[in-house]
Amino acid sequence: MNLEELPEYGESVKLKTPREGADTAIWLATLAEDGPTAGFFTEREAISW
Repeated sequence: MNLEELPEYGESVKLKTPREGADTAIWLATLAEDGPTAGFFTEREAISW
């Protein structure tokens, strides 16, 4: 599948580079011991389910 074949999701969803996609996961993995232990996160922010 190439970019032209991907469905259109609007402005709220966009393709990310691997670096952009990994940013929040790496940020969470390297937080201090007293950081969050569960939840849903995007763009380094907690979001509701």
